[in-house]
Amino acid sequence: MPFTIAARHWRLSAWYFCYFAFVGAFAPYFTLYLQSLGLSAAAIGALMSLMLAMRLVAPNIWGWLADHLGHKVLVVRLAALLSAAGFALFFLVRGFWGLFAAMAVVAFFWSAALPLVEALTLRHLEGRAEYYGRVRLWGSVGFIAAVLATGAWLDRAPLSSLLWVNLGLLLTIAVCARMLVEAPALPPPREPPALKNGLLRGEVLVLLAASLFMSAAHGPFYVFFSIHLVDYGYQKSAIGALWSLGVIAEIGVFLAMPRLIRIWPPRRILEISFALAIVRFLLIGWAAGVASLMVLAQLMHGATFGAFHAAAVAALNHWFPARQQARVQALYGSASFGAGGMIGNFVSGAAWENFGPGLTFSLGSVFAAIGLAITWRGMSSEHVRGR
Repeated sequence: MPFTIAARHWRLSAWYFCYFAFVGAFAPYFTLYLQSLGLSAAAIGALMSLMLAMRLVAPNIWGWLADHLGHKVLVVRLAALLSAAGFALFFLVRGFWGLFAAMAVVAFFWSAALPLVEALTLRHLEGRAEYYGRVRLWGSVGFIAAVLATGAWLDRAPLSSLLWVNLGLLLTIAVCARMLVEAPALPPPREPPALKNGLLRGEVLVLLAASLFMSAAHGPFYVFFSIHLVDYGYQKSAIGALWSLGVIAEIGVFLAMPRLIRIWPPRRILEISFALAIVRFLLIGWAAGVASLMVLAQLMHGATFGAFHAAAVAALNHWFPARQQARVQALYGSASFGAGGMIGNFVSGAAWENFGPGLTFSLGSVFAAIGLAITWRGMSSEHVRGR
């Protein structure tokens, strides 16, 4: 039975809600669980990097398979079930190498889904990429709900219960994946599209490099923000509130993106995002004891993640045809969240033990400054508009 456009969009929104609800329960608190097992900062950084390292390889494999078969939804459903099965391994292991194996299995399958659903969403939007944020914002809503509920729960329950919370959320992703529908089939191309030629264009390489450095800048934040605030005496519920505040700002940006892109070229949005990232991570590193400044720093997340990601996705959607979107979004995820996030996590793990929080978060500002320089020097407004 055919589905209306509204029904397809709500099914996608539900999937984003559950997918990022898992992120909300996992990213802020799993480092605390690993710390409770007695792992060092370097070991925690290495384990969390696996979620990102797999994005260098896995999404490209799954993206190629989905494009080749023409069945993105089938791959998304399979990935959801296998990532939940892999997460169950965490109930059986406590040592570093056992945790390493479990994280690798989860990451390989979990990282497959998002680029495919991003491409599926853009296809369902039928060329109206500026409205991507209105579907994607439900992921932010899911993150907020999960981060607040999990933080309140962990103020009363043992950290080991976090495993059950995360497993349950992975199973809800599988349920939502079952409800997704394929996008209308594309007509066969007259000529095979030359993806390699498109990827080697200067503006594409600049955007991928800038995305790498923005993700690297967030490395200290994603690994050590919760640990940093616990050391300053924040309750887990307060930490959850700060995480959710950043995502509320992200929602506001997603809603405003259609208007922002009409006012400013995406290049300018990227530059502003980098400038705010420099300030944000300096504040987190050196002023964590001042709650009002932490509120300000988290509000900047709307720009450093939300605006940056939405502008990058819109640019890639404009530059590449629909038939290449699964592979292009996978490559974008590999360069940014994969390579960039892995670099940020490894560097921050080493810096935390040797130099302390202030300098570790300052490294995030250095990465953002490099990304700003790359964008300013290498990308023109015309290129980003696709003209």
